[in-house]
Amino acid sequence: MRKILTFLMGMWMLASLQAQSLQPKREFRGAWIQAVNGQFRGMPTEQMQRTLIAQLNNLREAGINAIIFQVRPAADALYASSIEPWSSYLTGIQGQAPNPYWDPMQFMIDECHKRGMEFHAWINPYRVKTSANMVLAPNHVANQHPDWFLPYGDQLYFNPALQHSRDYICSVVSDIVTRYDIDAIHMDDYFYPYPVAEQEFPDEAYYQQSGGTFASKGDWRRNNVNMLIEQLHRTIRAIKPWVKFGISPFGIYRNQKSDPDGSATNGLQNYDDLYADILLWTRNGWVDYNIPQIYWQKGHPAADYDTLVKWWADHTEGRPLFIGQSIPNTVQYTTSENNELAHKMLVQRAYPTIGGSSQWYAAALIENQGGVRDAYVNNYHRYPALVPTFPFMDKKAPGKVKKLKPIWTEDGYMLLWFEPKAKTEMDIAKRYIIYRFAKGEKVNTADPSHIVAITQQTYYPLPYVDGSQSYTYVVTALDRLHNESKVAKKKVKL
Repeated sequence: MRKILTFLMGMWMLASLQAQSLQPKREFRGAWIQAVNGQFRGMPTEQMQRTLIAQLNNLREAGINAIIFQVRPAADALYASSIEPWSSYLTGIQGQAPNPYWDPMQFMIDECHKRGMEFHAWINPYRVKTSANMVLAPNHVANQHPDWFLPYGDQLYFNPALQHSRDYICSVVSDIVTRYDIDAIHMDDYFYPYPVAEQEFPDEAYYQQSGGTFASKGDWRRNNVNMLIEQLHRTIRAIKPWVKFGISPFGIYRNQKSDPDGSATNGLQNYDDLYADILLWTRNGWVDYNIPQIYWQKGHPAADYDTLVKWWADHTEGRPLFIGQSIPNTVQYTTSENNELAHKMLVQRAYPTIGGSSQWYAAALIENQGGVRDAYVNNYHRYPALVPTFPFMDKKAPGKVKKLKPIWTEDGYMLLWFEPKAKTEMDIAKRYIIYRFAKGEKVNTADPSHIVAITQQTYYPLPYVDGSQSYTYVVTALDRLHNESKVAKKKVKL
């Protein structure tokens, strides 16, 4: 009987997936590009720019539509900051500017947007030193205000209990959001540090001073992080209401042994060990999207992939949910009998509350580890996808493009149009989608196989041959949050 039930459940999941589009038009397809692994440390400017361009081209061809780029690994900056020193993960020496001078974050924003990709600025909130022997620049905040920080293990952290820490972190985020045309601020799983064996985080004195109204130190610590998350959300919204705030927490919220509503797992917990109450943040609207890091395989004895995906799909708390996927794990556990990627994509796309995924890590996808990139290019990301909309932030579509027409120019046959009028920044058309339909085909913009380009330009080069073939071209506008306008269409002979 159990085998029959298992078979029927598998068939139900397959039918559920097939009922949806195998190639969804809207799907978050992210990839993390990290700096803290040292891949860019000391790399000359021109070489790093070439490397990043090659990475972005490769990722775009693999269907990626959002880049999560690490810009603040250790309270230092891979961008021009008047608040924090240049990162040692860029130049090799913290505080030393790149030479020739450039701004990696601005470069990445420009290059991502050229390719129709979102740029998410990835920051680590509390970490200051990744190892005890890390040398901090003289102007680093830990040298200016050493009383704001606590050592733990082999690292150094902002003290989450201090309002000074929260205000400072928010000032850094405010600076980024104000000066850069980013699409999102992104934080990963490092809140209170991962537990070190036989060591207690040294905040007892602060708990004695300010934790008297809380039932436990755990509640007090969670409140410290809650206050930061709420303040960050308010800071971002006040400056640019279209910039998203996303979190990528550890893959287990709570185990059932800690909370009956937790997952049937047995591992480290966001709530109890990292003091990160991600469900509270999403429930209160402080976080705009959630990408839990479900880096395990199906059948893992402590953290089964299927169990965790279902748990998160049932606990979105009204916010977009994407799944953090580990390419190395997927490759490691793929056998001739078990295609781990195929299974994960089946599960991910079976739940209507899951809007996509993000790949850890970008280089693994670029390197085509285990043929994963080939599978995305030829199957799962065969056609382009738009980032899902965020209607709780903005649901008004931009106006329709104007005066769409084909025209011969000195550069060839072009499809030209004018951008729609906009009353506010949120209404401005930032990208355009071009669809193509052969003669006799029904115009159906829900089918991504007809997308031929996503561009920032108000023109598109037409592939003219001899004028004997008739096509209908459709152009729509997208605003900052990917709301799509009504169609403008034109018949063209190529």
